[in-house]
Amino acid sequence: MSKQWAYEDMTEGRVFDLGSRTVTREEIIEFASEFDAQPMHLDEEAGRRSILGGLAASGWHTCSVFMRMLCDAFLLDSTSQGSPGVTELRWRKPVLAGDVLSGTTTVLARRRLKSRPEVGVVTLRHVVRNQRGEAVMECENPILFRLRDPGAAA
Repeated sequence: MSKQWAYEDMTEGRVFDLGSRTVTREEIIEFASEFDAQPMHLDEEAGRRSILGGLAASGWHTCSVFMRMLCDAFLLDSTSQGSPGVTELRWRKPVLAGDVLSGTTTVLARRRLKSRPEVGVVTLRHVVRNQRGEAVMECENPILFRLRDPGAAA
């Protein structure tokens, strides 16, 4: 079965809608219990006393939610070969229990690899926002995508 999204589809300026997802109190606590057991991620009162203003998701939890959104939006139906890393990651605002996150991914640039002409690297910019339209996370990274037709002109 061929994948819908390939390198050729990743044209500069293309925007992908990442859909939306509500972050619940239960999942914040569950994630934090296993991966980031700081008090503001585990206890509502501790969260209110912190500068975050309430029970807040770990930034790493926010990244995980974003990754799920990215996968569901297009990555799982693509020729993605993974990423060599993250160029930039910023947590702009706390994600609190009950927040509804949505986001977009924009293609910034692309180029074919000289060493592997059947693969191209695509630079993407991701922005995740809460229900008030405030950016809560911004990220930029390259992702490797196989070409649908490696023999075509660049």
